[in-house]
Amino acid sequence: METKPALALPLVEEFVRFAHTDLSRVEELLAHEAGLINACWDWGGGDFETALGAAAHMGRIDIANFLLEHGARLDLFSAAMLGQLEIVKTVLKIYPAAIDIPGAHGIPLIDHAKAGGEESRAVLEFLESFSK
Repeated sequence: METKPALALPLVEEFVRFAHTDLSRVEELLAHEAGLINACWDWGGGDFETALGAAAHMGRIDIANFLLEHGARLDLFSAAMLGQLEIVKTVLKIYPAAIDIPGAHGIPLIDHAKAGGEESRAVLEFLESFSK
């Protein structure tokens, strides 16, 4: 397998930063460098975040769906924000302690469900009633 060079760190940071708020810029950057789709930025102290993680805690359903349609790796936090109740239930049935694992910036799973608004109401209700 051919080893590819690492992505430029400023490009990774820009991609993750704009995934919090700006779909058009995310589209432009991904068109320029497809390898960004699952790139991860370390904000410091091990606070790692992907573009999908950024979109998830900001409630940016549009950005999250765009990223998923282009190969982003679905995770529990984005599933919660997107209202994917069966995915959240299944993960917590198998790994109940996952409810306490923080996402990027230490943001709890339940806050990701809150960020999804009406789209994730059922997930929020499930998480509020969940007991390990």
